Amino acid sequence: MGYKSVFSQGLFDGQVIIVTGGGSGIGRCTAHELASLGATVVIVGRDPTKLATVKGEIEVDGGHISTYACDIREESQVIATIDAVLAEHGRIDGLVNNAGGQYRSPLKDISTRGFESVMRNNLTGGFIFMREVYNRRMQAHGGNIVNIVADIWNGWAQYGHSGAARAGMWNLTETAASEWAPSGVRINAVAIGGVASSGFDTYTPEAQREILKFPTKIPMQRYGTVSEVSSAIVYLLSPGASFITGTCIRVDGGAPNLRGCWIDATPHENAVPYNGFHLDKPPRLLTEGPKPE
Repeated sequence: MGYKSVFSQGLFDGQVIIVTGGGSGIGRCTAHELASLGATVVIVGRDPTKLATVKGEIEVDGGHISTYACDIREESQVIATIDAVLAEHGRIDGLVNNAGGQYRSPLKDISTRGFESVMRNNLTGGFIFMREVYNRRMQAHGGNIVNIVADIWNGWAQYGHSGAARAGMWNLTETAASEWAPSGVRINAVAIGGVASSGFDTYTPEAQREILKFPTKIPMQRYGTVSEVSSAIVYLLSPGASFITGTCIRVDGGAPNLRGCWIDATPHENAVPYNGFHLDKPPRLLTEGPKPE
């Protein structure tokens, strides 16, 4: 059994699509779906072991994939990776700027170094990848870029560094959509809310306890799945989105629409999840609870 995509088989035949942060979570799922739809997927990440695992999974399913160990925060590594992809495959049709991460902390306790580190991981690295893919391939041949941002609307308490970076990436998306349209390049964003992925297991016990409260605070009363995020990404990369650029699709269960000053979340179990990823497993946080202190 392979990936059960809602999109047509062969949708990306002949295309080469880069997915940063492709060794786990949303990136891994997206790589699987794109490969199932005919793309040659190039996954990028810092951990060669994780990349090799995903490569093996996709090859078992009959997909085409290559891997590159790269720290997106390092300009020289990004340039070398893009040049290597072009040398190996001869083209780059799409980029999914997915790599990133953050930690929970109030603004008053975030050091300048910590703030700059998160900004470089969630904004600067994505910008470098966008710029170099555009300059080295897409300016002359067109293409599609999808930037992953987050539920940043109305602020993001305890994650101010990441909120600032993701807001910057969203504005960068809008700017690039205008500047690069004459080259036939579309740039859009997907903003994710509380999505159950392996990333949950990387947080501190304190942060994990807060994550467990998330479903009660949103209209849909559940976590999202990595497949639901991947579906939005795939749509924006597809020909069906050919007149869409500078747009953000929210995949967040309606979180920003629930204003605590006038309504409470109504408990229910009527938001049925979609999960097409045959290898997806819930994070340990949701099956075993928070890590011990």
